[in-house]
Amino acid sequence: MPRLEHGLASPLLPPRAEALALLRQMKLIRAFEQQVRSLAASGQIPGLVHLCAGQEGVAVGVCSALRASDWIASNHRGHGHFIAKGGRIELLLAEVMGRRPGYGLGRSGTLHIFDRDNGNLGTNGIVGGGIPLALGAALSARVRGNDAVAVAFFGDGALNQGLLSEVMNMAAVWKLPALFVCENNGYGEFTAIEDVTAGRIINRGAVFDISCETVDGMDVLAVRTAADRAVAHARAGDGPTFLVCNTYRYSGHHVTDRQEYKEDAEVRRWKERDPIDQMAQRLLVAALVNPPDLTALDEEVAAAIASAVDFARGAPYPTADDLGKYLYA
Repeated sequence: MPRLEHGLASPLLPPRAEALALLRQMKLIRAFEQQVRSLAASGQIPGLVHLCAGQEGVAVGVCSALRASDWIASNHRGHGHFIAKGGRIELLLAEVMGRRPGYGLGRSGTLHIFDRDNGNLGTNGIVGGGIPLALGAALSARVRGNDAVAVAFFGDGALNQGLLSEVMNMAAVWKLPALFVCENNGYGEFTAIEDVTAGRIINRGAVFDISCETVDGMDVLAVRTAADRAVAHARAGDGPTFLVCNTYRYSGHHVTDRQEYKEDAEVRRWKERDPIDQMAQRLLVAALVNPPDLTALDEEVAAAIASAVDFARGAPYPTADDLGKYLYA
């Protein structure tokens, strides 16, 4: 299991507006995932969906350090990355529900959502499949002579994929502006990480002399601080960084997974460190918000989710004529 991070103090809170924006993004992702779970349970979403509730601090913390011109590549558990990078939730939900106004005309579903306007190379149904895509974006930035940064999000299940080592090696040799973010939630599908992964995770990057850091993924401020350093490192031409963000997924591998392989005490320990609750509490203690402010924020998020659901439910399905669109130049 990912190690519980209690040793390091969280960074100082940013200004009120910035702190609220981080909290709102995490709440929006959590509410979106809860809605997707409900829609999937009622048969309104085809296929399996993989939810990221519990991991919001990583997506929001990293993406808050990026510019619109930066790129990310995601994985099968990618709704949070997508929203944190600026994706529109009504179009995201439409795609997940197979409706035509979605990002892929309703054809790609949850596993292959691409959003060029927000620098998102897409969710990915292949374990580790987004890692080389991010490397390509980093190489493109180098060739074009701009200072864009590319981020690869992947889970601990991708640590044993050979392509991760190949990509890290290339990024290190060419000092490409890449950030490798491992969301270590402790499980690859239904298997605990200690049963399948040898050695220290951080050494996956250290062997290539890549800048490496282990981060408390349940603390959005800690993640953002580490991401700020990594992004500045990349923009300065100093090469890639490997972040291991220890976090936890509250849901199963997919929505129908009953998680019988997890112990109740383990789940309880992690939920006591919920990234949203921690951030809200810090804002209250610092007197940057009061309880009515948080209630208003919850109501705002709920209204946004309800509007997205109405939009997606009312949207048409793709037609047969849509099958070949955007496939060929």
